[in-house]
Amino acid sequence: MDDKITVPVLRAMKPAGKKIVGVVVWDYQMARIADRAGVDIVSVGDTVGVNLWGQANPLAVTMDQMIIVTQAVRRGVKRALVSADFPFGPLQEGPDSAVRAAIRLVKEAGVDLVKLDGAADHLDAVTAVTRAGIPVFAQFGITPQTALRYGVPYTGASNAQVPEEMTAELVAEARALEAAGAVLLNFTNSGPVVGAEVARSVSVPVVGGFGGGPWLDGRMRMANAAIGYAASGLDNPPDTYANVARISFDAISTYADDVRGGRQIKGS
Repeated sequence: MDDKITVPVLRAMKPAGKKIVGVVVWDYQMARIADRAGVDIVSVGDTVGVNLWGQANPLAVTMDQMIIVTQAVRRGVKRALVSADFPFGPLQEGPDSAVRAAIRLVKEAGVDLVKLDGAADHLDAVTAVTRAGIPVFAQFGITPQTALRYGVPYTGASNAQVPEEMTAELVAEARALEAAGAVLLNFTNSGPVVGAEVARSVSVPVVGGFGGGPWLDGRMRMANAAIGYAASGLDNPPDTYANVARISFDAISTYADDVRGGRQIKGS
């Protein structure tokens, strides 16, 4: 687990049949934990706006905010590759804007690659960023931004899958993204039929978050989701690897009891 992960290392994992492990992280401490656990990719998502800051959607997140969050994560990662999402705006404004945003994320936040959501609609930007010498992690599939174009309702369910009849279209998108220069693909809501065919159709690794599975070359998951760190877990125990929400609630409740009971608190 001591070898530094690089883009060539990731690419070599696919033909070797080694699964890529990615987590989405938004803070220094969790970055350190994930890196020591041996994950391959630590991705800083613009979902920080919703999941950490309580915003209604991620569209309000700015580039300056993404840089601050990514700087914190970068400080905690030694081995894994660090990726960061473009916030809404730079990609939609065209290739020149995308290159400027990518350069900022590299120079100011120290990322190893940049993640572009809805990248299949912006192939020219993928190529432009690649030509600037910055590796691209391209997301495609069914998202809130692309569902209408595909004519598929977006439910937000973690197990949602793209219809099998879209196989040829999504294979074509994956191949176009690879041809444009993307070094890694994130296929959302892939499903075992379409996902497996897409993964076979390209030489670059294909990972997935929601709706992914072992048919892909790896998985992405929000670290907070994996460990059950959400207030909703207090009322609805999550199907996750831990329930940190309950652990945190119990610890803070016990701390409050000690203070109110005149007892010395722990950790002081």
